[in-house]
Amino acid sequence: MKYKLICIDMDGTLLNSRKKISNENKESIKKAKEKGVVVAISTGRIYNNAAFYADYIDLKAPIIAANGAIIIDKDGGEIFKGVIGYDTSLKILNILKKYKLTPHFHTRNAIYSGSILQKLLGYLFSARGIPVDYKISLKSIVGIDAWKRLLNEKEEEILKCITFSFNLKKIKRAKEELRKIPDIEVTSSYPLNIEINAAKVSKGNGVKILSEHLGIKREEVICVGDNENDISMIEYAGLGVAMGNASASIKEKADFVTTNNDNSGVGYAIRKFILEEKI
Repeated sequence: MKYKLICIDMDGTLLNSRKKISNENKESIKKAKEKGVVVAISTGRIYNNAAFYADYIDLKAPIIAANGAIIIDKDGGEIFKGVIGYDTSLKILNILKKYKLTPHFHTRNAIYSGSILQKLLGYLFSARGIPVDYKISLKSIVGIDAWKRLLNEKEEEILKCITFSFNLKKIKRAKEELRKIPDIEVTSSYPLNIEINAAKVSKGNGVKILSEHLGIKREEVICVGDNENDISMIEYAGLGVAMGNASASIKEKADFVTTNNDNSGVGYAIRKFILEEKI
């Protein structure tokens, strides 16, 4: 099979446990591109952050960000955007407040948080040599009236909401209640978080939209991931690849299990299925 598109998750997949991209992954991606394969990033992260990593490895590539809520082509053009909307955002906010979970609403380049600690995280995103084009605006929102004003003002920009907690029971209960809202998708990128998008927004649908935009058939697509929010794209792909560090439930959905993220599992999959090395 000649594969023409590979969509790669970031955390736990392209990035190792130190949040770095290995030389083997970089070199394999470079060789895949030289062979004419489109390499795309598919992540739950905010767009600006994903674009920064792509630029870091000199990867001029399409980016599926915020779990498929926004898709940007390699030249910066917007292919798709799926926003949550004002009324739905308020429903999400109320449920998170009920369980005393801090909301973080994302746009393409900004995070609006219910915690003043979010300001401290601003240093990590915007004050450590990151180019201006990739900086992320971080703002704290306090009080329901301030949230209503913000969500109304950014109604056509809110792509995703995420929350975190070390209390797994609380995460489970909130997740169950959120799933009763009919017009959202609820997933996780690791056990301690909840990620919320508009209805029908998922990485799988993002890959479908991108592949159709590029004129690439489903069976010509490889998707690589490691967590719950990657399942939809692993199932959509002609070849779904789970990382060696993925949970058993993710591996069961995949066609192939590669090595883990600390052993360049992305590079291994590219070498095996795109470069067709005998490994």
